[in-house]
Amino acid sequence: MQHTPAIALDTPTSGERRLLSFWEKERGFIAMTAGLLIAIGFIAPHAEIARWFGFALAGYSAVANDSVQTLGTFIASNRNKPWWMLWLFIGGIFLATVGYSFYAYGGDVTYGRLASKGFDQTPMSFSYLQLAAPVVLLVLTRARMPVSTTFLLLSCFATEPASLGKVLTKSVAGYGVAFVASIVMFLLVAKAVDRAQAKGPAHPAWRVAQWGTTGLLWSVWLMQDASNIAVYLPRQLAVWEFAVFALVIFAGLGLLFKMRGARVQHVIDAKSRVTDVRAATVVDLIYAVVLYVFKIQSGVPMSTTWVFIGLLAGREIGMAIRNVGDHESKGAIAKLIGRDLGYVTIGLLVSLAIAIAANPDGLF
Repeated sequence: MQHTPAIALDTPTSGERRLLSFWEKERGFIAMTAGLLIAIGFIAPHAEIARWFGFALAGYSAVANDSVQTLGTFIASNRNKPWWMLWLFIGGIFLATVGYSFYAYGGDVTYGRLASKGFDQTPMSFSYLQLAAPVVLLVLTRARMPVSTTFLLLSCFATEPASLGKVLTKSVAGYGVAFVASIVMFLLVAKAVDRAQAKGPAHPAWRVAQWGTTGLLWSVWLMQDASNIAVYLPRQLAVWEFAVFALVIFAGLGLLFKMRGARVQHVIDAKSRVTDVRAATVVDLIYAVVLYVFKIQSGVPMSTTWVFIGLLAGREIGMAIRNVGDHESKGAIAKLIGRDLGYVTIGLLVSLAIAIAANPDGLF
C-alpha cells in the first residue's frame, strides 16, 4: 500500500520569530500609539481641548525622554534608595523652580524662554502634527533614542525661520562647549576619581554633594526646558492653569521614578562607571555650569540634549586619554560617541521635517 507523504508545516524563520517576539512585547504600546493618533484627529479642531491634551502628552513624553540628561546619573547611582524619596526631592525642586518663575515673570513658567521672537505668541489653533509631535517623541523614547525635545516639540511652533536657526546655532555651540569642558575636567580629575573608586565606597559627604549638584542641575535645566512643555499653553498662566501645569508634571515625575528612568536610561548605564556617586557628581556639576552660562548668555531656547551628549562624549575621551574607564579601545569609544550623536541627529532631522510640515506658513 502506497502512503502519501505528510506535508510538513513551515517553521518560522529567525526573522519571523523576531517579529512575533516584537509584537508580543510591544502590541500594547502600538495600540496606545495608534489610539492617540486617531484621537488627535478628532481633538485638533477644538483649540482649548487640544491645548491641554497636547500639553499633557508633551509633559509626559518630554520628562520621559529628557530625564536621562538631568536625572540619569542620579537614578543610576541611587538604585538602593526608595523611588518615592527621590521623587519628593526632585518634585519639590520642580515646584519651587516653576513657582518662582510664575511669580517673578508674571505667570510665565519658562523664565522668559518663550518671550524670544518667534515663540512669543500663544497658539490659538493647533495642527495635527503639532499634537502628534509628542507621540513621535514617545515612539523615539521607546526605541531608546535620546532625541532633543526642544527641536521635536518647540520647533513645531516657531513662527519664522530665524528663530529656529538661532535655536540650532545655540544648541550646536552648547555641544561644543560641553564637549571641550568635559574633556578638560576629566583630564584633571579622572585619575583622582579612579583612585578613590579603587579604595572602596565613597565617603557619605559625596552623597550629600551629589544630591546638591543634582538639585542645582535639575533647577537650571527646568529654566531652559520648561518651554518645551509650556509651549502649548498661554504665555502667562492664570493661577488655576499653573496649578494644573505643576500637578501634571509632578505626577509624571512620580511615574518616572517608579519606572526607574524607563528605557532611555540605558544611555547613562552604558557609560563608564557612571553609577559611582563621585563620577555622577562631577558630571552633574559640569552640566549645571554649562547650562547656566548659556541661560544667562541669551533668552533663546536651546537643546539641552545636545549639551548633554557633548558632555558625555568629552567625558569618555578625557577618561580614555588618562587610561581610565571601561572602554579600552578607541574604536569602542568612537562607536559609543557616534551612536549618541547619530541618534540626536536623526531626531533633529525628524524634528525639522515635522516643524516644516506642521507650520509651513511660519517657516517659509
